[in-house]
Amino acid sequence: MRKLILAAALSGSLATMAACSGSADNANEPSDTAATGEAAAGDMASETTTVVDANTATAEQLAGTEGVTPELAEAIVAGQPYASVTDLNAKLLETLSQDEAANVLVNVFVPVNLNTGTEEEIRLIPGMTDKMVHEFEEYRPYADMGVFDREIGKYVDEAEVARFRNYVTL
Repeated sequence: MRKLILAAALSGSLATMAACSGSADNANEPSDTAATGEAAAGDMASETTTVVDANTATAEQLAGTEGVTPELAEAIVAGQPYASVTDLNAKLLETLSQDEAANVLVNVFVPVNLNTGTEEEIRLIPGMTDKMVHEFEEYRPYADMGVFDREIGKYVDEAEVARFRNYVTL
């Protein structure tokens, strides 16, 4: 299942990169949304983001991601594999501020296992609130992603559930 999700994510990334290749003029414009705070969580729910798995991405894929310089991309690849998103975050914090690292985690992440992920790992999911951390943990163990969709869907809309799915796995 994880391989299928990864393949779909990589296919989506390649399609997005191909579609965007004609508009290179916009590639370096800064984003208007922040990666932290509750207001940003609402903004992020409306965005469609392809999240790159930091454990499988190449330096080239990472360098094409917002907030990731070629040097940072090389450092991320050099640290592969990451046992968890907390390890990736620690790598990012070696050269980035907390806010800059949080911005990178919007697009580059190590999926959190819904059944075994720590509270610290869950809190690193972009847009996560205290209430949602509690809800993620309350419904453990998750039998499948359908259970996740149903239970978390009680608290947020379908778009937000779909966004959260970019950052989790079973």
